[in-house]
Amino acid sequence: MAHVSPTRHLLKAKDLADLRFSEPLGVDDMAAAAGLSRAHFSREFRREFGESPHVYLLTRRLERAAALLRNTDRSVAEICFDVGLTSVGSFTTSFKRMFDATPKEYRAQFPPAAARAVVPSCVVRAYARPQHRTFREDKGTAAE
Repeated sequence: MAHVSPTRHLLKAKDLADLRFSEPLGVDDMAAAAGLSRAHFSREFRREFGESPHVYLLTRRLERAAALLRNTDRSVAEICFDVGLTSVGSFTTSFKRMFDATPKEYRAQFPPAAARAVVPSCVVRAYARPQHRTFREDKGTAAE
């Protein structure tokens, strides 16, 4: 049987955090994905990646929140819950630590999402087509 590197198990946990950050996911879930105890997993994760699993997961969530703040008009509370966080106050505090601005201040640095709305070309073509509303089918007025 081939030896599997411990880093490979840690990568499974990291992938889990990247894919399911918006779900109620914690360090215990990540440790289970790696097949390690919580304490051993946390030590190995920090040694391998330079940050704790909790910080890594929070960073993924805050990066996604920043993208949503830049690209949508959804409320700060909606974004907080959509990225898997449960407290708007904690979200605001963590966001300010990472981006040096509150979520509202961060959003104000970018143009509103509505200003950048892109309409797919197929929709434009469908609505730009002439509407033949003056044409009617013959209703049997011809010689029957």
